[in-house]
Amino acid sequence: MEEKRYRVILVDDEPIILRSLRAAIPWEELSMEVAGEAKNGEAALELVKQLQPHVLISDIRMPGLDGISLMKEVMQEQPKLFFIFISGYGEFEYAREALREGAFDYLLKPIDHEELAASLLRAVAALKKQEENDRMLHSMQTLSLLARERLFTELIEGSRSPLLQLQWLEHNELDQSWYMAVLQLDRFEKLEAAWSRDEKRLWLFAIRNILEEWFENSGGLTVFPFRSGEWLLIFPERMKELQKQLGHELISLIKRHTKLSASVGFSLTASGMQQLGEAYESATRALYQRFYTNGEGVYCAEQNIRISTSAGSSYPKNLEASLLDRVRTLDQEGLRSGLQEVYAYLEAQGCLRPAAEQILVELSVVLYRQFKDMRTGQEWSLEELLQDIHASDSLKDMMSVLQITLARWMKDSAAEPSREDMHTVMEKARSYIQEHYQKDLSIEEVSEYSHLSISHFCTLFKQSSGYTFVEYLTLCRIEKAKHILRNTSVKVYQVAPLVGYQDPRYFTQVFKKVTGHTPTEYRESVSAQ
Repeated sequence: MEEKRYRVILVDDEPIILRSLRAAIPWEELSMEVAGEAKNGEAALELVKQLQPHVLISDIRMPGLDGISLMKEVMQEQPKLFFIFISGYGEFEYAREALREGAFDYLLKPIDHEELAASLLRAVAALKKQEENDRMLHSMQTLSLLARERLFTELIEGSRSPLLQLQWLEHNELDQSWYMAVLQLDRFEKLEAAWSRDEKRLWLFAIRNILEEWFENSGGLTVFPFRSGEWLLIFPERMKELQKQLGHELISLIKRHTKLSASVGFSLTASGMQQLGEAYESATRALYQRFYTNGEGVYCAEQNIRISTSAGSSYPKNLEASLLDRVRTLDQEGLRSGLQEVYAYLEAQGCLRPAAEQILVELSVVLYRQFKDMRTGQEWSLEELLQDIHASDSLKDMMSVLQITLARWMKDSAAEPSREDMHTVMEKARSYIQEHYQKDLSIEEVSEYSHLSISHFCTLFKQSSGYTFVEYLTLCRIEKAKHILRNTSVKVYQVAPLVGYQDPRYFTQVFKKVTGHTPTEYRESVSAQ
């Protein structure tokens, strides 16, 4: 990998000094290059704007814009630029002012080229440290964002995670009253079936970028992907009256940039992180209306709409749990028996049609997601099922549509020849990691290869291997590095990219953390045996 070179601009009104600086300093050895020269402050100002240098070496006293005035103007736009000034013996006050204003160093005339080279060497070290700090800050910000999204996801899914102890990452943005928007791509099942894996990743990545760019100026609190083809956006309650406008803006935005159709459901008002799950249910329930209108739209949850009606019916959560267990175990007889219990419950409750239909719609969505999470490779249409339920004239007809459809899905799942037990799937995942460890391998890529959701993959991988994905990938890379160090004469810094690390220093840190030795120490200890 080619070493980075830092750009330098030389500024002096004496041409002989410019030639001397260019010729006498070993720029290449210092990982530097002279990007431009200027004879006065005004010309230097233009060069700085064009070339974006890292270091500027300038005489303090020049006609027109002097060195200190140049630094003050440049630092307003580029505060990280390093200034090294050259001053005469009679200009000590200038030098002191330069250091007070933030100059990196100053040297006296006549110029001692070795002293200047030493100063530049310190500047390079400071630049590298500055870049390392910037990378660390970026990594911490990224980690904070990922942890927040993971925490929100786990709260919505109802799991009690150790991440709950990291609530400081939220900066209390959900302590105020807020509401949630759920954006879903219309007819996503058909889109997903038509896209290749790379196409799907590209489309979803593009939509996330579109939403995040729009969100920056929206006044919202946060935006992140939740399920495939679905994004969650959270807004403060003060924007409640703008729901319809925001929803139509989002739909128009997605259509304009991707030609894809989407719908948006808005939740009831909530407060605090613990209400994320309720808000998500509220927003997705509002989206059920889309299946009746058969088109894109903006749907808002109403305060007075609940699963129950004046007849006193409520959602049968215990029956839902029983049906989910029977789907997971592909118990066809149990599924039939469970649906009969649902029918008996609705009949006993004396449900009016809207309440009965809404309960069956919610059951259908939950069971459909369970079938999809099992990743059997089959393709079914949830929209078609919901439309058939809506078109039914009686409770008996609704139940018949649901029973026939679910029985077919279960039969398809049970007959799927490529269906494998989770042990085999995890073995394949570990093999995939071992074959691709040298790449920039992500958990998204491996979970997608395994045909599992990220959260499901994380759980199964830890159960089967005893390690998290990152721990396993790290151990795999370090084992490969040890093999290379034991059996070849490849230089240590060249080993890093061979095992998936682009930064040799970071590779050394990880290697020592895992083995207790640096790569060099490890090689020497093996050679001594």
